[in-house]
Amino acid sequence: MSRDRAAGRTVGAQGGHLKFDRIALGPVRAAARSGRGMLADEAERAVDAIFGGPMPEAIGRSLAENHVLERIVAEYVETAAPDGLDGRPAEELLERIRANPTLARLVPEGDPSQVLETVAARITASPAFKQALKETLSSPEIRAALAEQSVGAATGLAEAARERARTVDDVVGRRNPSVYGGFGTRGVALVIDAALAQLAFVVVVGSISLVAALAGAGPGALAGSLAGAGWLLVVALYFVGFWNATGTTPGMRVMRLRVLTASGATPSVGRSILRFAGLILAIIPLFAGFLPVFFDHRRRALQDYLAGTVVVYKPDA
Repeated sequence: MSRDRAAGRTVGAQGGHLKFDRIALGPVRAAARSGRGMLADEAERAVDAIFGGPMPEAIGRSLAENHVLERIVAEYVETAAPDGLDGRPAEELLERIRANPTLARLVPEGDPSQVLETVAARITASPAFKQALKETLSSPEIRAALAEQSVGAATGLAEAARERARTVDDVVGRRNPSVYGGFGTRGVALVIDAALAQLAFVVVVGSISLVAALAGAGPGALAGSLAGAGWLLVVALYFVGFWNATGTTPGMRVMRLRVLTASGATPSVGRSILRFAGLILAIIPLFAGFLPVFFDHRRRALQDYLAGTVVVYKPDA
């Protein structure tokens, strides 16, 4: 009986002690739980303030300026593979490729780099790639760039030829630079015009010959005579037409030359025909009709004397 009473007193004492802990420490524990929530909120606000400010940029600049990442990678490589990087991952990858029948066809010689070569070859041979390349090359931007480069190259070549020809004009003419075209520029212009006139004649004769062949007509003496007359007619139309229309032929335009009368106008049709006849007469005696260009103060040739014209430099565009 006494033992039971002693045990009861002990249990009662423990229960009182537990109740006392709950009463005394309850507020403390509640404060701690609430404190954890408050601390978490404060910590979250502090973190937001740090990352919302200039801190990340400052950290990034410091990492870049001090080469932190490079040093970390170098240290890792030195620590993990002091004798160099291990090639086993590459070998394992190659073994996996060989084990796969589909991928093995891409590396018939066992070289993994052939995978990229095979893929690149198949891509460039694919219709989609060819179509994309065709669309790219035929785009207006590419055409405009090529045209601009072509025009720029032709313009540069023409300018260089024009400068050298004018130098010849001044050297051969034995006088200071003049406003009249000399032997060099006029000679280059005549060569260009002769080539273009001959090309026009070839086109005309080719067209006529094609029509005659379709009609069953064969070559003969009459055809040769007509061809000679046709050549003279085409060349005459070329020079007379350009002189009368604009005062300059394509060759003269390249050399920046222009034919003018004494009044400063372009030659009329009659004057242009007379000048063409004088040009033929100047060429027949081995270009002797151009010799006056070396002595005349206006650098006139035989055709200029006959037609009353002069050849002057046009202002550079």
